[in-house]
Amino acid sequence: MSILEVRGLVKTYGEGEAKVQALRGIDLSVERGEFVAVVGSSGSGKSTFLNLVGGLDLPTAGEVIVDGKNLQSLSDREITIFRRRKIGFIFQQYNLIPMLNARENILLPLKLDGREGDGEYLRELVHMLGLEDKLHALPGQLSGGQQQRVAIARALAAKPSLLLADEPTGNLDSKTSQDVTGLLRITGERFRQTIIMITHNEEIAQSADRILRIEDGRLAG
Repeated sequence: MSILEVRGLVKTYGEGEAKVQALRGIDLSVERGEFVAVVGSSGSGKSTFLNLVGGLDLPTAGEVIVDGKNLQSLSDREITIFRRRKIGFIFQQYNLIPMLNARENILLPLKLDGREGDGEYLRELVHMLGLEDKLHALPGQLSGGQQQRVAIARALAAKPSLLLADEPTGNLDSKTSQDVTGLLRITGERFRQTIIMITHNEEIAQSADRILRIEDGRLAG
């Protein structure tokens, strides 16, 4: 059963001579529990694609359906709530709040939604990511790999249906990159998460179940 359906996805920026076609009609289906890597050259449309799938931007044409919900049918408030509950985001820059410790950063999406979360699930998540002894540390006291683990825990805390990772290993050395990618696969399998990961690293992409290549705004091959 598919968790994501993308139909005729088009995104255009600007007008006239300044017009840029970032996406030129993408059709895609992703099955529940699948781990998909998206690769392509710089400016190929990878990040635009992820932003549209995550409801961070609106397409010029086409549809994005996540967990049976057409994102274009939602109001701004509805899509904000939907993202918070159904879509987890992991970014290259971690985006942790500097004055909050690791535990507070992990729980932040739940707090914003007025929820406490599943205590047993959160304990298992923290254990799996090896963060038990880092929960009271501020982001500035953590290594890059540890910060990315906190970001992964935060993205998974609300039990999202879909996890979107934009170059999650871009700031990490090769060994830590492999560790983080391995953790994504393990947590994805353990908690039945569907993962779409953008990466420029072909070796990292090989960890996925399926590799998609976007070039010039189109799916290639």
